[in-house]
Amino acid sequence: MPDYPSSTMHRPRSPLCLFVLLALLLGACVPLSRPREASVMEGMSYFGRNYPTLAPLVRRIMPAVANVSVESRASHREHPFFRDPRFRRFLEGFGLSYPKLRKAGRRRSVGSGFIVDSKRGYVLTNRHVIENARSITVILEDGHSHRARLVGSDSRADVAVLRISSVPSGLKALRLGDSNDLEVGDFVLAVGNPFGIGQTVTSGIVSALGRQGVGNNAGGKLIQTDASINPGNSGGPLVDLGGRVVGVNMALIGPGGGNVGIGFATPANRVRTAMAKILQGR
Repeated sequence: MPDYPSSTMHRPRSPLCLFVLLALLLGACVPLSRPREASVMEGMSYFGRNYPTLAPLVRRIMPAVANVSVESRASHREHPFFRDPRFRRFLEGFGLSYPKLRKAGRRRSVGSGFIVDSKRGYVLTNRHVIENARSITVILEDGHSHRARLVGSDSRADVAVLRISSVPSGLKALRLGDSNDLEVGDFVLAVGNPFGIGQTVTSGIVSALGRQGVGNNAGGKLIQTDASINPGNSGGPLVDLGGRVVGVNMALIGPGGGNVGIGFATPANRVRTAMAKILQGR
């Protein structure tokens, strides 16, 4: 048998060496895992369904949102006969003077609002919704109508506080959130009564923050959103995915008054300050 150098002779391997070798072999067979990217759907719950849904959040919000129906005195209008000089002369010949043929009418408009205090029956809306109101009716999700009175308003923030005359039991209220926490890209829902057709929910994102010079807003910075806001949505809440009101819908930009994905809301923090002053009588 030939002699071999001692350095090349096989020696028993230690258990530790065998473990390290096995681990290296297994590692070569298993692909390295990559960091999982967060999905936008993770902010939405499945609630036992096989797809994400906002329905439970909407069910929680809707009972606190109201339609606001306002009857106001329309301005005096000239009688159609007096628009034609020939008819005017003819009627004046019978002693019918111009003032007698002027007539005042009533105008009914609709907007939106939401309950902020279920015990006292306080409803928040836009000031321009109830401007020149002779009577105000608040219609809740269950279809019941309640007479309401104006507690006060703030023209600069375009905010008004109403109070239901006879507060029903079981009212639901929404909580004002912190609008300073908002970021462009946050998901939001707009709830209201567009065109008077009834409660409607639309969804979108915060498109921009700090917009100025829009609508009745006097110098304040507004939230811009692509959640559909149409005539009648004014005064309704803009809600985040936590169910908190982050703004009050108040204006839109669009040809013919229709929605093109550019709507505006007064930030909740400004609304909260205005409401506090109204309730304090200032």
